[in-house]
Formats: sequence, C-alpha cells, structure tokens
Amino acid sequence: MSKRTMARTICFCLLLVANSFAQSGNSNSDPQGSKLLILEHLWNEAQVNRDSSALDGLVAERFVNTEYDGDVSDRAKFLADIRDPQFRPSLVQIEDVKVNMYGSTAVVYGSYHTKGTYQGRPYDHVGRFTDTWVLESTKWQCVASHTSLVKK
Repeated sequence: MSKRTMARTICFCLLLVANSFAQSGNSNSDPQGSKLLILEHLWNEAQVNRDSSALDGLVAERFVNTEYDGDVSDRAKFLADIRDPQFRPSLVQIEDVKVNMYGSTAVVYGSYHTKGTYQGRPYDHVGRFTDTWVLESTKWQCVASHTSLVKK
C-alpha cells in the first residue's frame, strides 16, 4: 500500500470514527477508545483489500477467531483465509460500535454488514461482532474476534 493510499485510508477512518460517535451519541472522548475505532476500520479496509500483511500487524500471535457459522481459526488460518483468491469481499462495514475499556484490555462490539463472493458464490451477511483487544507496550492487538449473524 502506498503512503498516499495509507494517508487517504487513515483520513477516511477518522471521518468514519467521527461519524460513528455522532450516530451513536457516544460522548466518550477516551483517546484509546478512539484509536481502537480507527484500528477496527483499518481492519475492515484490509479485509476488503485482502491485505493480510496489514491484518498481520493487528492480530496477536495467539489470536482466535470464531466465525458466524461456528468455525474457529487461529491466527495462521485467519490470515491464510484473507489471502485465499476465492475470497473476494466487496463490502465490510461496521456500525453502532462501542468500546468498553478494562485497563489495558478493551472489548469492541457493534454490528456489521459484509458482502462479496467466496468460491464464486455471492454472500451478504449482517450480524454482530465482538473483538477483544489487549495493549502490550504501546501497541493494541486483537486477541479474539467473534461474529454472529442476525436475521435481516
């Protein structure tokens, strides 16, 4: 990703975060919570662009991912799935995002909408997500992610 593209992505994420606060009425001005919201939006951008190297920097070594269908994967499988050429997301969007801080741990949750194709078949999922982040030294890393589908 070029520096210009990265700068645009960061600006876009900052706008999304500001919009999320405005929509949710969240008055929490915690800088760590704001940073986590930006990281969540960067995560989504990386998924749409199938950028496993960007996600590599966001997920912890012992990361665990539980998908909407109950499939559980570790960090290696999660990153391999992002690189899979059969995986072609066109939209990954989050809304109503909240951050609960617990010292150097945070739980981020909200709703998501994702669509695209996998193995040539279209998908369109709406659901809820919960991500658990841990601050190690000065770097936030996601240690667990969980998604569940909701009826449209």
